[in-house]
Amino acid sequence: MTSQDLRRGKKKSFAESARHTCFSVWKHRQIYVILFLPVLWYIIFAYIPMAGLQLAFKDYKANLGIWGSPWNGLENYQYVMRDPAFFKAIGRTLSINLLRLVFVFPFPVMFAIMLNEIRFPRYRKFLQTVMTFPNFLSWVIVSSILINILSFDGMVNGLLSLIGLETVNFLGSEKLFQPLLYMTDVWKSSGWNTIIYLAAITGIDQSQYEAAEVDGASRWQRIVNITLPNLLPTIIIMFILTTGNLMSAGFDQIFNLNNSAVKEVAETLDMYIYRITFQSAPDFGFSTAVSLFRSIVNMILLVLADRGSKAMGGNGLFA
Repeated sequence: MTSQDLRRGKKKSFAESARHTCFSVWKHRQIYVILFLPVLWYIIFAYIPMAGLQLAFKDYKANLGIWGSPWNGLENYQYVMRDPAFFKAIGRTLSINLLRLVFVFPFPVMFAIMLNEIRFPRYRKFLQTVMTFPNFLSWVIVSSILINILSFDGMVNGLLSLIGLETVNFLGSEKLFQPLLYMTDVWKSSGWNTIIYLAAITGIDQSQYEAAEVDGASRWQRIVNITLPNLLPTIIIMFILTTGNLMSAGFDQIFNLNNSAVKEVAETLDMYIYRITFQSAPDFGFSTAVSLFRSIVNMILLVLADRGSKAMGGNGLFA
C-alpha cells in the first residue's frame, strides 16, 4: 500500500467520523439546545472573567486598566506572605470549616433518613416543605431575624429579664459566634441538601427492604444495613465537594452576622479579602493574589479528597 493510499484511507475515515458526529449531534439536538444557555452562562460569567486573574501578577493602575497595568511578578505574593493577618485568616477559615464538616455535614443525611422512615406521606411532605423553605431566604433576612430574636432588646433577652435571669450578649460574644454559625447553617441549608439524599434513597431497590422485613430485620437494622450503604456513594461525593470549599467559609453568612464585637473571630479568608479590597486603600492586585491562592488550595483539597475516596474503595468524583 502506497503513502497515497494511506492518505486516502485517513481522509475517508475522517469524513466518516465527521458524518457520524454530525448525525449524532442532529439526533440529540434537543439536548444540545437545552445545554446551550447554561454553557453560555458559564462561558460569560465563569471562564471569561478568569482573564482578570492576571491582576495577581500585576501592579494594577486604574488609568491603565487590567491589560495595560505593568507586570510585577510575585511581588503581590511577597506582600501577602508578610501579613500576619493573612495566616490568621487561613487558620480561622480552616477551623470553622473543619468543624462545619463535623457539626453541619451529617444533618442532611440524618434528616433524609428520618423523613424516609415517616409512614404518613402528607406529614412527610409538610416537613420537607418546612425544612426546605429557609434555603430560599437570603442571609440578610436570616441575620435580621436573629438580631430581632437575640439582640439585647430581642425576644430571648426579653424573656430572660422577665423571669429575673441575666441577659446574654448572644451576638457580641466571641465564644458563641461559631456555634451560631453552625446552628444557622443547619437551619438554612440542611433541608435543601436533604433533597439530594432523599433522591438517592428513592433509587434504592425496594426488594432489599422487603427481603429484610421478611427475615425479621428491625427498622434500625434496615437503616444500618440497607439505607446507609446505598447512600454512601452520594455521601462521599457530597463530602468531596464540601472539602473542595474548605478555604471558603460562607462569606454571605459571616458578613451579615459580623459586628465589631466579634471581629477577631469572624475574619475568615473571604472577610480578609473583602477588608483589603473595600475597607482600606484599594489594592486589587493584592486581593486577586489572595483569591487565586484560595482557589488553588481549594482545587488541591478537592483532588486530594477525590484520590482519598478512591484509595478507600469509592468511585470518587472523577470516576
